[in-house]
Amino acid sequence: MARYIGPTCKLSRREGTDLFLKSRGKSLEGKCKLDQKPGQHGAKRGRSSDYALQLRAKQRLRRIYGILEKQFRNYYKSADMKKGATGENLLLMLESRLDNVVYRMGFSSTRAEARQLVCHKSIKVNGELINIPSYQVAVGDVISIRDKSKKQQRIMDALTVAEQYGFPSWLEVNSKEMSGTFSSFPDRADLGSDINEQLVVELYSK
Repeated sequence: MARYIGPTCKLSRREGTDLFLKSRGKSLEGKCKLDQKPGQHGAKRGRSSDYALQLRAKQRLRRIYGILEKQFRNYYKSADMKKGATGENLLLMLESRLDNVVYRMGFSSTRAEARQLVCHKSIKVNGELINIPSYQVAVGDVISIRDKSKKQQRIMDALTVAEQYGFPSWLEVNSKEMSGTFSSFPDRADLGSDINEQLVVELYSK
């Protein structure tokens, strides 16, 4: 199973913004030098062509959700075949990934950690063990931590931090039971303004 295993700070520095690849317990500025681009010539990079902007938007979105290029392109093709705006369809598909939902519910400190929990069979969907990070969660599905995994310190620590920040409005989370319900799809406004899915659509439409 292909995945990125390099330094995560490097990715955030390249995009110049927090990609939420580190724990929320400490500000990214204390971990990464965001004002310094990676690479020998990072400080000299200043391209602002339309293609460069579209590429950066795509790379930013892909890295936030921890998806490699081939899989991301397949998501775009599927989103393009659905009714409605392709960009929003793409975001909803990414948000519905099981590893992302586990992260949003606060069971992990990062999406990478959520992916590991899923792969290690620590996550149940409607009472059944699912070990596929890309599994598409449907509205009404109940996500829970396997009984044998509930005592993991990292899960308890992540939930403590998540409770301080609050849970997304489209999820219903029971911290004590370590379970939650995917009650609805998020509104576009809930996903923040740092993402520009229209630039991604323009890039792939060429």
